[in-house]
Amino acid sequence: MDKVVDSATQAVGDIPDGALLAVGGFGLCGIPSTLIAALFQAGTTGLRVASNNCGVDDWGLGLLLRAGRIARMTSSYVGENKEFARQYLSGELEVELTPQGTLAERLRAGGSGIPAFYTPAGAGTQVERGGLPWRYAPDGSVAVASPPKEVREFAGRRYLLEEAITADFGLVRAEVADRHGNCVFHAAARNFNPLCALSGRITLVEAERIVDPGEIPPDAVHLPGVYVDRIVVADPADKRIERRTVRTPAAARGKE
Repeated sequence: MDKVVDSATQAVGDIPDGALLAVGGFGLCGIPSTLIAALFQAGTTGLRVASNNCGVDDWGLGLLLRAGRIARMTSSYVGENKEFARQYLSGELEVELTPQGTLAERLRAGGSGIPAFYTPAGAGTQVERGGLPWRYAPDGSVAVASPPKEVREFAGRRYLLEEAITADFGLVRAEVADRHGNCVFHAAARNFNPLCALSGRITLVEAERIVDPGEIPPDAVHLPGVYVDRIVVADPADKRIERRTVRTPAAARGKE
């Protein structure tokens, strides 16, 4: 079955306002920027997003955030986006902060038919007790707080019950995809992408290169095509470095 569609605009065309999205990437590495840009152009709003972070102020999910299109974020790290902090502290954005490993497993479980699981992450902290501010009121008080977690002990250790995330749509970026949806990710860009693909009831993949079925060796497949519904071409040059650190020529010579 050929899953390639003509454009990113077509791929995101049925994402409704208020949809829950699982969006791959870590920082700016492996983010589905082509699909995000198409969603921005479509004007879709009220989105609920599960993603490791929310891009930066002018790139990735930060584009949707700056335009006021994101209503709720479930993330593990949000420290690179000043607009995110402003919206959260002013009560414009609801935020569920989740331990990074817990977020990864919630996405994986959602795609594996597992409704919830126990984890020791957060046990004995406010994650367990509840009361973390998910949304602030305009006066700075807490309008919506996290609920307490169900706790059980296994072999004398405390574990918290965490619910899986099953998204309406998964948005993913791959280095290579064949027309049946089998995907290969490049190095660290693999990050959350396979997990978000599993989590989505409908999964959209942007690939830097699309090949014919059979060109990817079976042992090289990172994400089987059964999890993919639509594929679009991504611009290979559509990438950014989040933090560029370089040495001056003089400093480099001093190390020789």
